[in-house]
Amino acid sequence: METGEGADGPSGPGEPGAGPGTELTGLGCASFNQDSTSLAVGTKTGYKLFSVTSVDKLDCIYESETPDVYIVERLFSSSLVVVVSLSIPRRMNVYHFKKGTEICNYSYSNTILSVRLNRQRLVVCLEESVYIHNIKDMKLLKTLLNTPSNPSGLCALSINHSNSYLAYPGSSTIGEIIVYDANNLSTLTMIPAHDSPLAAITFNSSGTKLASASERGTVIRVFSIPEGQRLFEFRRGMKRYVNISSLSFSPDAQFLCASSNTETVHIFKLEQHGPSGEEECPTWGSYVGKMFSAASSYLPAQVSGVMSQERAFATVRLLVAGQRNVCPQPREIQKLPRLLVASSDGQLFIYNVDPQDGGECFLAQKHRLFGEDEDKEEGLESEGSEVTVPVQACPSYAATVAIPATGPVTTTLTGYSEDGGAKKGEVIPEHEFAAGPVCLDDENEFPPINWCRDGTRGGQGRRL
Repeated sequence: METGEGADGPSGPGEPGAGPGTELTGLGCASFNQDSTSLAVGTKTGYKLFSVTSVDKLDCIYESETPDVYIVERLFSSSLVVVVSLSIPRRMNVYHFKKGTEICNYSYSNTILSVRLNRQRLVVCLEESVYIHNIKDMKLLKTLLNTPSNPSGLCALSINHSNSYLAYPGSSTIGEIIVYDANNLSTLTMIPAHDSPLAAITFNSSGTKLASASERGTVIRVFSIPEGQRLFEFRRGMKRYVNISSLSFSPDAQFLCASSNTETVHIFKLEQHGPSGEEECPTWGSYVGKMFSAASSYLPAQVSGVMSQERAFATVRLLVAGQRNVCPQPREIQKLPRLLVASSDGQLFIYNVDPQDGGECFLAQKHRLFGEDEDKEEGLESEGSEVTVPVQACPSYAATVAIPATGPVTTTLTGYSEDGGAKKGEVIPEHEFAAGPVCLDDENEFPPINWCRDGTRGGQGRRL
């Protein structure tokens, strides 16, 4: 998954960012984890964690009564969860939710607008500063002060081990992107992406591509990382400006999904044409496209740029327009390509995607994230209740803690250990990581921290 994302502060909604975690109106927030196998939602009464590995079944694996949660982020499928509440918007709490224990908490100088996680770094974004922590011991490694005003907390963090890149706005008036190396703690490059301020940014899973959209929401661009070279340009539409609320690459970076406050979700295909530009089976559309490409060389740069932009490969027609939606990376669920859409009214939609021919995607299932009984009373069946499946009952806090912890799994990160080199903020060498998908060992990798950075006992926080 990689999903670009912005988070609104508790003082009031900002412009939408893009991605897996963003503030929604019906929900306090909705956030997919890094590989889109888990969904976290926050409400006025608490937050829930769902497992999203099946089409017909939505399992609630944990529920907390922490009130007014507006940020909740889970690290892959581990038990590490970061929570920020409206009651204390300057404090970040890190929990081991399976044990029901707090690992640590940090307080900052201003409201926390967004939090990003990968296996090495935890990034906290305020309006005019960014804090980079080592996720193993929560040591503060770097503080980026006096960054351009970023009221929506827009930023993106690559999930790749070796390319642990951070992207954030380099200007509050135009669409500049600063790409920062969170491993080596140095600025990598600056990309002049758009003429208008940024609304959404996201990395692909390998950290080699970066997608962005501006507040106008009409053009989406993809750049190579670290070079910053423009690779693709897609047009979402020309008739109206929209608020892009989510950008995400597929795991293989062959597709890019964009959702907004309109009724349409667009999926673009990242295709590199061969040296000759010839297709095996040319169509009338491709012939016309080649005519436009040839003609564009004789037109002004601004006009030729519009003509060279690619249109959507596939689309999703949502039931309701005007809502903010969060879409993680399109991925396989039960051996078929699917697209997930979490809507601001508390619903999760699952669509089938045709990776060969594209076109309109069809609704396979929808689930309620909260308030099932209320929706039944309101006659939700009229919208197609045949595809609505009741959410499974959430286990209580006592039942969750009583579940015995599982032993170490076979696929673990050998670089992660209680006394590893990362304790001192060192970067774990790439060769120490297991290849392929990784299942984190909760017991060894994220034990509760007994001593906080200021030398006090666990449960006491540190102020930054």
